[in-house]
Amino acid sequence: MTSTPNNLPKEVLQHVAEYFSILSEPMRLKILNLLRDGEKCVQELVEATETSQANVSKHLKVMLQAGILSRRSEGTAAYYRVEDDLTFELCTLVCDRLAARIEQQAQSFRAFSLSGKQ
Repeated sequence: MTSTPNNLPKEVLQHVAEYFSILSEPMRLKILNLLRDGEKCVQELVEATETSQANVSKHLKVMLQAGILSRRSEGTAAYYRVEDDLTFELCTLVCDRLAARIEQQAQSFRAFSLSGKQ
């Protein structure tokens, strides 16, 4: 199946949309940020997010199935870590872009407030 950038197959678009949808959930971003420094067990994530184990497990499962996380078991505990470091690069790009927009908006507000002063 060949395609051009203007005529992407629906399957490709669907996969890309699903990947972004995984990262569009605030709790998943919170969990990813907690895993930035290395693997953590589910209980540590539950305590750090101040939510239920069922909620954390649900989000971990989605990210695991997408290949963003990996899991290992040790006794009765499950440990998760980020498998795809590009996820952090993507988040950094987005955060940097948002920060630049916010800084531009702040400058506009400052310029507006200063223009009214005599």
